[in-house]
Amino acid sequence: MPSTTTERTHAMERCIENCTNCHRTCLETAARHFRGESTPKLEESHVRLLIDCAQICATSADFMMRGSDMHGHTCGACAAICEHCADECDRMGENPYMAACAEICRRCAQSCREMSAAMR
Repeated sequence: MPSTTTERTHAMERCIENCTNCHRTCLETAARHFRGESTPKLEESHVRLLIDCAQICATSADFMMRGSDMHGHTCGACAAICEHCADECDRMGENPYMAACAEICRRCAQSCREMSAAMR
């Protein structure tokens, strides 16, 4: 059982970094769409998913940075949303921006799964 005071471990620091990078990458990918730079064109549901992913990543990083005992819950949700976002980005084909987004989403999902499992 985890202690009530969350100490930042190396794994948690890595997770915070992955969440922060995923947040930035998803927002930048969505912004490309709004600036008309996105190729291929993204569906509205995919843009919304990118923004959802960015937001849950920021929330998870925030929970871990402030030492919330509830970070396992946000990390569990983050892992699920990041994995879904990665799958949707992969569906877009060989676009380098979408491939980079899928890669960081998967990295974030893995580290968030680890953080969520550690809280059980």
